[in-house]
Amino acid sequence: MGTDRLAPFEAERGRLFGLAYRMLGEASAAEDIVQDAYLRWQNSDGVEVPAAWLTKVVTNLCLNRLTAARASREHYIGPWLPEPVFTDTGELGPLETVEQRDSLSLGMLVLLERLTPPERAAFVLHEAFAYSHREVADILDLTETHVRQLYRRARAHVGDPRKRFTPNLEHRKRILERFLAAAMEGDVAGLERLLASDVASWADGGGKASAARRPVFGRDRVVRLLGGLARHPILVEARLSIEAVNTEPAIVLRENGKLSYIIVPEISDDSVIALRTVANPDKLAFAARQLS
Repeated sequence: MGTDRLAPFEAERGRLFGLAYRMLGEASAAEDIVQDAYLRWQNSDGVEVPAAWLTKVVTNLCLNRLTAARASREHYIGPWLPEPVFTDTGELGPLETVEQRDSLSLGMLVLLERLTPPERAAFVLHEAFAYSHREVADILDLTETHVRQLYRRARAHVGDPRKRFTPNLEHRKRILERFLAAAMEGDVAGLERLLASDVASWADGGGKASAARRPVFGRDRVVRLLGGLARHPILVEARLSIEAVNTEPAIVLRENGKLSYIIVPEISDDSVIALRTVANPDKLAFAARQLS
């Protein structure tokens, strides 16, 4: 492909990857989608608006992938969580607006799993990429009325992300620092003050890493879970850090330099209301490459 054809694609690559990742919740699959779109772009002819053409191609590839993924996830071992990504490295396109950042949070990606593939596309395109309903209709080959219905249904399932996710990043980081210190010190009272009464903990090991196969609900149970983790031998040699994952401060655990766990809290006001831990090495592969 000549540089005159390559340049328009490369100009869109980050945005396309960010779209595919939001649609799928899987960074590795998003890479495959973007590569497939690149191959189709190579063989295209007479495209007047590359950005619009590529957006439509990626969206439709994602819709097909989502339909197949729903069936395969029925056999997944334990809770299924999205693949975490480090968001200070620039691969995910623009993160300038609140909507762009919130739509990448792990909590939001989990909520998007409630939606049908068309609902998810309508929501992501409108909410994260500011496409009008008319433009979304063109991308999905639907009427504008149908797209508005899809978006309304999606919002009913997801709620208002601006109300759900607190925008103050520094505040959330301070809460997480206090949480991590209390967990490592075995400070039960400190953990109880920081955890919401109805806090929930999910762990995704996929049958390939040590992780609880059922979610844990309630402050007392989560405190007991954390107490057991704090005494785990793995922490003797592990290195813990707080880094930006899916635009949120998260706990990153490395063993001998190898990425082993990413724990992403969901924080509301002064409380941790959810913990999502990803340990499945397949789901950490993209994040590990980001660190290399």
